[in-house]
Amino acid sequence: MPERPEHGAANPADDRGPAATPPASAPAPAPTPTPTPASASASAPTPASDNAPASGWRSLDPDILKLGLVSFLTDLSSEMIFSVFAIFFTTVAGASSSLLGLIEGLADFSSASLNYLSGWLSDRGGRRKALVVAGYGFSTLAKTILLVSTAITGLALFRVIERLGKSFRGPPRDAWLAAIAPSGRRGYAFGVHKALDKSGAVVGPLVAWALLTWLGESAHAYRLLFWVAVVPAVVSVLVLATVDERTTAPHARESVWQNWHALSPGFKRFLLPAGLFALAYYSLGFLLLKAHEVGFGVTEIVLLYAFFNVTCVLAAPSMGRLGDRIGRRHVIMLGYLLHGLLNVWLALSHDKWQMVAAFGVYGLFYAIDEAQSKAYVADLEPERRASAIGIYSFVTGALYLPASLLAGALWAVNPAWTFGAAALLSLAAIIVFAKKTGVRS
Repeated sequence: MPERPEHGAANPADDRGPAATPPASAPAPAPTPTPTPASASASAPTPASDNAPASGWRSLDPDILKLGLVSFLTDLSSEMIFSVFAIFFTTVAGASSSLLGLIEGLADFSSASLNYLSGWLSDRGGRRKALVVAGYGFSTLAKTILLVSTAITGLALFRVIERLGKSFRGPPRDAWLAAIAPSGRRGYAFGVHKALDKSGAVVGPLVAWALLTWLGESAHAYRLLFWVAVVPAVVSVLVLATVDERTTAPHARESVWQNWHALSPGFKRFLLPAGLFALAYYSLGFLLLKAHEVGFGVTEIVLLYAFFNVTCVLAAPSMGRLGDRIGRRHVIMLGYLLHGLLNVWLALSHDKWQMVAAFGVYGLFYAIDEAQSKAYVADLEPERRASAIGIYSFVTGALYLPASLLAGALWAVNPAWTFGAAALLSLAAIIVFAKKTGVRS
């Protein structure tokens, strides 16, 4: 099936999608009819075709919702495991916090290592589906490692290999999603997708909590949890097979070097603040360890993790709409600011209620950063979206390794230093982002 027309996608200067600049100069006298502007002129100047069905998620293309369901099932599976992984790795398996930082950094690096390759392959062939199916299938196979080994080596292999699958599927899937969504509602579509994705991350920890509450925190209970987690991962691949392919114009003769040179200057400028901010983006495992340090038990931490995901689910569509309305640059700046303030709060927190609030704020930040940054990249680079998203994910993901190593080393000295360093790096990213993109507030 050919790709649907992307309204306003050819104007990367405006991060809201369809721009107000082109129509303003040439056809000024003609467009004076009163019926259409009456409803549209008060808000952003987007084409009527983009905003016509603005009733909510039901108006989105069914394939957007199918991709969201795939992410829901995959996250349900992954987060059942991840919600207990840091505690299981350090208490049951007996690993140190420094080793946890190394494994989490390697996992994040793995989740970025194939991003550019898969994005370039996707743009080169003009197809998305086969690469996305391969990535989800690879992650599903990785989870079977936990069914045969829960030693430190097996846990590390699972974490790294599963993230390699995520790395391979991410850019083609996000470019696929951007191609389906009209440009004036792209932020909302990414927000709804992220909400469905994180809904799985809500249900997953709750299933893990129920199993551990019922069976106790024994090695047998963890083994059963890992078995249950494999089931939704398999179903997600079956659902993905029903999503229609959206082909794009292939760049068949384009080398990696030519691909890089063809990308827009605006996108390349964004990589500097995004990379700087990635150094502040330590693994969520350290937030879970902070909750454990404050006095929460393992089952309570699972509930806190679910609360973080609920906040993200509720906030993601609203943050997407806000990005469509005021411009995604401003929403990304808000995310950086929230992350910096949150880390100041965590450095000073010692009470349980403060940690509950921190998990809620982290969910709001995550809703902004994970969805709207990629929607912004899709706006900046309409021609080679998968490549641009792949490069962005590779640059940020590669920097997650030193970020997690730094966090682990600082944690061993004093946990407050981990959060203090992240706050300073977030502030630096805000300053650079404002200079590179022209955001003043």
